[in-house]
Amino acid sequence: MAQKYDVMVIGPVSVDYNIDYLGNERREIGGAVVASGFAAAGSGARTAIFCKLNEKDADVEERFRGVQADVYWKASSATCSIRNQYFTADKEKRQCTSLDVCDPFRFEELPQMETAVYHFAGLVYGDFDGALFEEASRHGKVALDVQCMLRHVEPDGSMRFHDWAEKKRYLPLMDYFKTDAAEAEIITGLSDRREAAGLLHEWGAKEIVITHNTEVLAYAGGKMYTCPIKARNLSGRTGRGDTTFAGYIAARQQGRSVEEALRYCTALVSLKMETPGPFRGTRQDVLEYMKEFY
Repeated sequence: MAQKYDVMVIGPVSVDYNIDYLGNERREIGGAVVASGFAAAGSGARTAIFCKLNEKDADVEERFRGVQADVYWKASSATCSIRNQYFTADKEKRQCTSLDVCDPFRFEELPQMETAVYHFAGLVYGDFDGALFEEASRHGKVALDVQCMLRHVEPDGSMRFHDWAEKKRYLPLMDYFKTDAAEAEIITGLSDRREAAGLLHEWGAKEIVITHNTEVLAYAGGKMYTCPIKARNLSGRTGRGDTTFAGYIAARQQGRSVEEALRYCTALVSLKMETPGPFRGTRQDVLEYMKEFY
């Protein structure tokens, strides 16, 4: 019998150069697919990870060592690479520069396994296109972190956020849709996160998750829920949104309500942000954190 997954996390591996506000630089092999893949698997979801990279730049086996997921990958002519310059201790203000981009993803490249959710965890515009979302929607639910539809690489390598021109065409395909507060304003023109969530739902997205440095918001079925972030430090701030979204999707596949999934994913990301790197704990660790802090 063919393997069946709760979620398949799809996206490019990235070679990141992260420079903090004091000028300390760290080279890290990351990307949304890493943070999301570890968070989904650590949350107990049956997880497949499909990534692309050039093997001269990074070792897939090494990067995903210890993950409780099946890892698949395809060679790309180049590996995505981003330089992140942070200007503040809370890492809210940063300048991103693209050093290289991955080949685009196509549906026929994905492992042809049954999965309940296709979770698209991209990094820049061009990683995915509408045809990919349309085909995925014929086979399962579609989850998208919108960052990769807004973040464009300019000719000089700088990265600029632009509205997603085809949003109204493709939002109705989105069973789960995630933005952060700034991205929500770019797409909707609304600075109020609650109003933005309502408009995204009007445009067709079924369940919306919006992250902010103080809380996570979920909107579904005409109801809005929020849950506060309680991280005691921000040493693991990188991957905040990816971890949150993957945790939310995992909890929903396990039969949790929207409100329960929100509480779980907010506790998960609060715990994850206290340690650099992807989440390497278990669902039980998150449940214990929830008992203590929620």
